[in-house]
Amino acid sequence: MAVSLTERAARHVERFLSGATNSAALRVSIKPTGCSGYAYVVQPAAAPGAHDLVFESHGVQVIVDDESLKFLDGTEVDFAREGLNEGFKFNNPNVAATCGCGESFSV
Repeated sequence: MAVSLTERAARHVERFLSGATNSAALRVSIKPTGCSGYAYVVQPAAAPGAHDLVFESHGVQVIVDDESLKFLDGTEVDFAREGLNEGFKFNNPNVAATCGCGESFSV
């Protein structure tokens, strides 16, 4: 079971965390939302909690809670720039469908 970052995503996270106060890791989770069911949540984290698993990817700690890991296991997180837009891209092998706007997914 694992969630990983591409090297490009890890470099972006390192730069972001270096400027964030009290943040040593990246938390990746899901929340119920949207027309397809779930959305990804990415935020800085100070430390793992009791129900978290910690993965190391290209020198960055990735924290995932045990409930989200059921939906995120095997996911690779990338960071991409397309024109003026930039953001995280999720290669999640568990996704069965995504909504038309691309903001939510179902498993």
